[in-house]
Amino acid sequence: MGFQRKSPADVARRLGERRDRSQSGAGVRASDAWRRETFTLPRDEARAMAQECFVRFPKAAYMTEIESWRELSDGRIEFTIRRLPTAD
Repeated sequence: MGFQRKSPADVARRLGERRDRSQSGAGVRASDAWRRETFTLPRDEARAMAQECFVRFPKAAYMTEIESWRELSDGRIEFTIRRLPTAD
């Protein structure tokens, strides 16, 4: 029983099968579990929207957080809120 070399085609086939299994519902990768919403609003509306999201999806249950934000040249705020899809 010796070492058997695998061709690039064998490696590609094995990785493709692994991807197909993960996408078939057999398991959800952690990176796929997050829901993200991006908003671009005037500063006051952005603040109100973020507060509304934290009320609707409490941090303790949904792990809600502002993932990123930036101020645009016109003064509006662009931000992304990340949360889990359910509070399980």
